[in-house]
Amino acid sequence: MSHVHVSNTSRIWKVFGILSAVTIVEVILGILKPEALHLNHFLGMNLLNWIFYALTIYKAYYIVYAFMHMEGEKSSLRSAVVLPVIFLILYLLFILLTEGNYIYGVFKDSTIKWNF
Repeated sequence: MSHVHVSNTSRIWKVFGILSAVTIVEVILGILKPEALHLNHFLGMNLLNWIFYALTIYKAYYIVYAFMHMEGEKSSLRSAVVLPVIFLILYLLFILLTEGNYIYGVFKDSTIKWNF
């Protein structure tokens, strides 16, 4: 029984292209900061930041999907690996935004000086 070598060159270029495209979109949005996204707020944060978070989570998922070879696995295994991580990232984001907003309010509304 012989083993046939399969080239993954096209797959590697596809992954490179997708991750590069998402990164380029992030960089362009970060440089231009469109006012429609930057000045409109949703759930206490501007829309541009929400787009950055969504694109970052997409890139993280795609990296796990491609480099951990999850595309060949059943969807239940993929979900068991990826969903807890996404939940933990969103939970951390919630905690950081809540605590940051509280600390900002304390410094803004009190007599404590900004010393940093």
